[in-house]
Amino acid sequence: MKEHSLLQSYQDQPEVWDEMFGSNGVRSQYRNFVSAIENLPELEMTHKDEMAKKLFMSQGITFTVYSSGEGIEKIFPFDVIPRIITKDEWDEIEAGIKQRLRALNVFLKDIYHLQFIIKDGIIPARLIYTCPYFLREMVNVDVPFDIYTHIAGVDLIRDGDGKFYVLEDNLRTPSGVSYMLENRSITYRIFPDLIPKNNVRSVKEYPDLLFRNLQAVANRQISDPTVVLLTPGIYNSAYFEHTTLARLMGIELVEGKDLIVDNHHVYMKTTRGLKQVDVIYRRVDDEFIDPLVFRPDSMLGVPGIYWAYRKGNVALVNAPGNGVADDKAIYAYVPDMIRYYLNEEPILKNVPTYQMDNLDSRQHVFENMNRMVIKRTNESGGYGMLMGNSASEEEMEKFKAAIIADPRGFIAQPIISLSSTPCYINGVLQPRRVDLRPFALYGPDGIDIVPGGLTRVALREGSLVVNSSQGGGSKDTWVLNGG
Repeated sequence: MKEHSLLQSYQDQPEVWDEMFGSNGVRSQYRNFVSAIENLPELEMTHKDEMAKKLFMSQGITFTVYSSGEGIEKIFPFDVIPRIITKDEWDEIEAGIKQRLRALNVFLKDIYHLQFIIKDGIIPARLIYTCPYFLREMVNVDVPFDIYTHIAGVDLIRDGDGKFYVLEDNLRTPSGVSYMLENRSITYRIFPDLIPKNNVRSVKEYPDLLFRNLQAVANRQISDPTVVLLTPGIYNSAYFEHTTLARLMGIELVEGKDLIVDNHHVYMKTTRGLKQVDVIYRRVDDEFIDPLVFRPDSMLGVPGIYWAYRKGNVALVNAPGNGVADDKAIYAYVPDMIRYYLNEEPILKNVPTYQMDNLDSRQHVFENMNRMVIKRTNESGGYGMLMGNSASEEEMEKFKAAIIADPRGFIAQPIISLSSTPCYINGVLQPRRVDLRPFALYGPDGIDIVPGGLTRVALREGSLVVNSSQGGGSKDTWVLNGG
């Protein structure tokens, strides 16, 4: 099974789904790759690993971690061994994400308009109205083409049964797609022949697809509408991504101070004067987008942009108010949304989820806390989370007290083992846990999902937390055309 020294060092993990190795040896989708690397000298693999690190460093592929109020810029860790997905697996993922996004998009339109899902008792009204991301300012606002979820990143995990499950939906300002693109570029540099030889589907079309979808939601009937990317600025953790996407799409990267609203139209300041803006791909959160309507202390947004948007004079991507659909307390109801709105059974299942404002569920979770992961419903990046199997009694008691004080603010899920994949670490292959974030683009002509996505890796041995802010990294994700 593992004759070569590179493979012999790899330790199987019982009851954990391994992406590369099955009970009969190397899985079929990995055989070509393994045959190409198994006889490489160790020094050559180490050279490739070091070259990848140097390329990331020289190209400034970074993210920012905020600790004690200070922003620390770090190189995004990259593992040279790709994660490979078969065509059949991808077909199921793609169909499941498209189904899910259709339902979530209808849900957003429904709760901001007629609220049938509340009236029919599918989702409790209190869950909607207590969500901090439900914007009353968006009630009865018609959005272009009825599309709220233009850009989505849906996090998937694979359990010990080998099936994919949805861990969470990211519908506000999902990040990570630039790392997906850079990972593929780096892989081409270190394994120049393997991608074409393995018949791997391309991801490079993403910027073109995104730009086309952005232009398509413009209201002005002109051949070349003006699209800009609105960034919070250089201190944002995803600023590298903002600059990368703006460059690849050939659009202006702007901050709030670069835009002005006049007579309910948005203009960009240029050396030639003001230029009307038709579409804004915003990476600024709802609460900061317009200080006249939301947070008055915001220096990141544009005064008056809300009313320009409401009157249809500019399109905002994603639509404001999307956060109510990726609230972790709402997540538990997505399968019911699919059945309610689409009259279909969910293709991709949720991870079992316990609502903490249900007394029976809370009691069950408290009695089994060492087997649960507790999450705050409106935090991300691996923050506000307790892993029961590694938490101290003191940490558990603190979370119990916080849950009792604010049960709406927490959910609990059984700890899922996450599938593992070989990573080249310190000269040997070592198993590390992974998830997958495919990126979906919802435009007037339908939903496009670039084949692959961002595979995030928990680089710390034994860790189940893949977030970059918590020490995670990533690897290239290959979707095969056949097999």
